Amino acid sequence: MLIRNARLVALTDDVPGLVDVRVRDGRVAEVAPGLTREPEDDEHDADGRWLLPGLWDQHVHLGQWSVSSARLDLAGARSAGEAVAMVRQRLAEHPGLPVIGWGHRPTAWPEVPVVSQLDAIDTDQAIVLIAGDGHHGWLNSNALTALALSTREGVVSETEWFMAYGRLATVLGSEGTGAEAYRRAMAAAVARGVVGVADYEFSGGVADWVDRWDGGADLLRVRVATYAAGLDDVLERGLTTGAPLAGDPRLTMGPLKIISDGSLNTRTAWCCDRYAEKAVPEAPHGMPNQSPEELRSLLSRATGSGLEVAVHAIGDRAVTEALDAFADTGARGSVEHAQLVTRDDVRRMAGLGVRASVQPAHLLDDRDVTERLWPGRGDRSFALRWMLDDGVDVVLGSDAPVSPLDPWLAVAAAVHRSADEREPWHPEQAITAREALAASTDGWGTVAPGHPADLVLVDTDPLAGSSDAEHAATLRGLGEQVAAVWIGGRPVHEA
Repeated sequence: MLIRNARLVALTDDVPGLVDVRVRDGRVAEVAPGLTREPEDDEHDADGRWLLPGLWDQHVHLGQWSVSSARLDLAGARSAGEAVAMVRQRLAEHPGLPVIGWGHRPTAWPEVPVVSQLDAIDTDQAIVLIAGDGHHGWLNSNALTALALSTREGVVSETEWFMAYGRLATVLGSEGTGAEAYRRAMAAAVARGVVGVADYEFSGGVADWVDRWDGGADLLRVRVATYAAGLDDVLERGLTTGAPLAGDPRLTMGPLKIISDGSLNTRTAWCCDRYAEKAVPEAPHGMPNQSPEELRSLLSRATGSGLEVAVHAIGDRAVTEALDAFADTGARGSVEHAQLVTRDDVRRMAGLGVRASVQPAHLLDDRDVTERLWPGRGDRSFALRWMLDDGVDVVLGSDAPVSPLDPWLAVAAAVHRSADEREPWHPEQAITAREALAASTDGWGTVAPGHPADLVLVDTDPLAGSSDAEHAATLRGLGEQVAAVWIGGRPVHEA
């Protein structure tokens, strides 16, 4: 393939003017003005548009994202009563179907959601309402029974919820979880310039992904994580991080994922200081999900078998403990989220060579909650500036469906730290558009010979701006300005 008349987005090296880009055997072979067309070349005229490496979302739950369009959107609910009314409306419209909701954030509600509120709805259907951060489910009794959960009045949270999530097919059937649904989700991501994702879905495993891939869900690159429950299977297969699955180098084995603490909105993220309000009575600082010994055992086992690890750590105490475990075991990999950190731990992260996998769009939702639950700690939340200044390898993602699978939204949030009329939230932690895009392209800089031919062509230079509100709005809109996408030199999207 020969791409004519492209302008290169200067993520590292600045290449002014129009250039041609030759692709051969799935990689960039030449970059220069006026390249001669070869007989086998498929020519594409970029017409002065901007070319950059394909974008990666380094943290998604692809199964949940693939069914999110069929779910009841509860993001606008301001109380449990409003959520119940929305469920009643959905059942009135679709009385023969279970209700799967997503997006409510009860931290700000005047009351705590309970099972009896959903049981008061006259239905035989299961009702499963998943919190916006994915860390708990609010279920009616029918759903508790269907998912083999014990009777209770409160929500199902953290580890118990993650395990139950894998059984949702008993309520949903195959709706939204088959290869066709995954491919639709992939197509929507590709249309925004995404060429690869790291999939941290709670359910399924390697065998499911191979079947899904063979069934046609093979549009982009996927790194498949495993959780502790699937670790034995991965090790029995002799898989290491980076090993191809399904005989295709686009589908590879990812890391062992460990959820070491909870989340801000459920007040279970493990922190050095107490929560200022609505703390969990038995855990005013939040809580870990493993003992230090259990965490180190998992890291050691994965590392000894050639697997990287991805440790979910949102609270600052969880980050400290995760880094202690990395140091003690020699494990390689990432801290996922790293939402609240200390400056010393950022420096330790750099020294240990541990990546920070951060989802900047979360700060748009969490800034107000942070000021209430973690007062005085906003200056070290989503501390991207510290991380880059101290030499941490930073990669960006969405945590979809917690935030949309849209790397342009993540980049804009990292750059401007606001999505409304308010001033940026702690702008001292903002990074530049060049830095944010570089953290979204899987380590590839300005397109150059030797790069994989995972390429995106956009109508506007994403670096043309001054990191203000107008520039952030332009960045958010670039998902609608993707003219073409290639993966391994193969065209997968053309507007």
